[in-house]
Amino acid sequence: MFADYLNYDALGLAELVRRKEVSALELVETAIARVERDNPKLNAVVRPMFDTARRQAAEPAGEGPFAGVPFLVKDLLAQVEGVPTSNGNRLWARIPATGENELVKRWRKAGVIFLGKTNTPEFGLTPYTEPEVFGPCRNPWDTNRTPGGSSGGSAAAVAAGMVPMASGGDGGGSIRIPASACGLFGMKPTRGRTPAGPFIGEAWSGFAGEHVLTRSVRDSAAMLDATHGPDIGTPHPLPAYSDSWLEAVGRPPGRLRIAVSDAPMLGQAVAPEVKAAFAETVRLLEELGHEVVEAAPAVDRTAFSMAFLTVLAAELRADIAFTAETAGVKIRPEDYDPSSFGLALLGQAFSAAELAAAMRYLKLAARSILGFFESHDVLMTPVLSSLPVRIGALQPKPIEKMLIRVMGHVRGGWLLKKLGIAEQLAAETFGFIPWTPVFNVTGQPAMSVPLCWSPEGLPVGMHFVGRFADEETLFRLAGQLEQARPWRDKRPNL
Repeated sequence: MFADYLNYDALGLAELVRRKEVSALELVETAIARVERDNPKLNAVVRPMFDTARRQAAEPAGEGPFAGVPFLVKDLLAQVEGVPTSNGNRLWARIPATGENELVKRWRKAGVIFLGKTNTPEFGLTPYTEPEVFGPCRNPWDTNRTPGGSSGGSAAAVAAGMVPMASGGDGGGSIRIPASACGLFGMKPTRGRTPAGPFIGEAWSGFAGEHVLTRSVRDSAAMLDATHGPDIGTPHPLPAYSDSWLEAVGRPPGRLRIAVSDAPMLGQAVAPEVKAAFAETVRLLEELGHEVVEAAPAVDRTAFSMAFLTVLAAELRADIAFTAETAGVKIRPEDYDPSSFGLALLGQAFSAAELAAAMRYLKLAARSILGFFESHDVLMTPVLSSLPVRIGALQPKPIEKMLIRVMGHVRGGWLLKKLGIAEQLAAETFGFIPWTPVFNVTGQPAMSVPLCWSPEGLPVGMHFVGRFADEETLFRLAGQLEQARPWRDKRPNL
């Protein structure tokens, strides 16, 4: 057991391993002990891989920047050979992966040791982590509340100190949402910055990408240094980045022109605690010498929300069809969570023309939003409209679950559509996350920075969006903010 485990970030632990002040096996045993102690309260780790982690830790450490550091993998998209990738679904939970995707290989090359896989909502759909197959994941700051989603298990594990870093994916805010809810740093890189292949072309029509959740800014930057770059067939290759984001963290960002707004782009209301944290962050940016202007890109919340939901509904229907085909069974509503199956029913009810129209709308909206950044370096908003909600608060009501099950047996997506369920889903979901999905559509880099805590001691993340392909400015700003308002010593008391 390594007594000072929590005093180091991932790079710090790797440095101790390199200097032989601690062994990788000691770090792994310490991490396992913390999982065994705290996971019963949080349900963050749903598939332990302790034996393979111990075997890997007993071997000589490699040369990667994180050699010997315990790491958890989100149980969505990321395939570890021989281990099921459940995607939060009961059918996938029984099917071992037959290979590894490129990003998993790059994590391995960076030196991390896979300790297990983390809880995620079914197909990564919801901004909370409550899959039926594994049960709800809980927030270490208040176990009655959600850690967010869809990377909720990873965020809860890092915030609780099980590991210093874990993987996440972000298709509508799924790195930034749990980072905010759990008091962590979470960067969503630019579309195409990290590899998605070879098992999928692109996730959620290009909205989704993968990276990590961390306690320190430099860990996130160093992991992006280690993993960025296209893989074979990437549909959105970016110009090569020849510098180092890790080095950028230590460079002052200069005086930035930062647009700020707490007006919800997709939702309607913002809680007082969030408004107070936003105002506090505005003052901090001004104290740091930045030019702060109140402005935001114009977004038609109703049109944008429905277009985004239409695309997701189509993706969910395809996910469910592929799941059934892979498992060798017919599509049955009992094999899926009501939230995802209900959206998939809507996906079946939307026409091909409606999907094409939604994609056209979003692409045009993205061009308009990207134009806003011609005259602003960064946009700052809150991440969430409220404090982390209580477990179950965003789940479909019992009567809605029953309706979805019944409609699933009679192919009744048309009736759900007629009843206005799509509009209801959009209002409820985007009411909690009124900013993050916008920048999955544009593909811009965006980060949640844990700068504020509510009077009751809950984290309130602030959301910073950069120009397309400009992670460097965000990392430089994040490094400045971390130095001005350090957060690593703020830890939940489990």
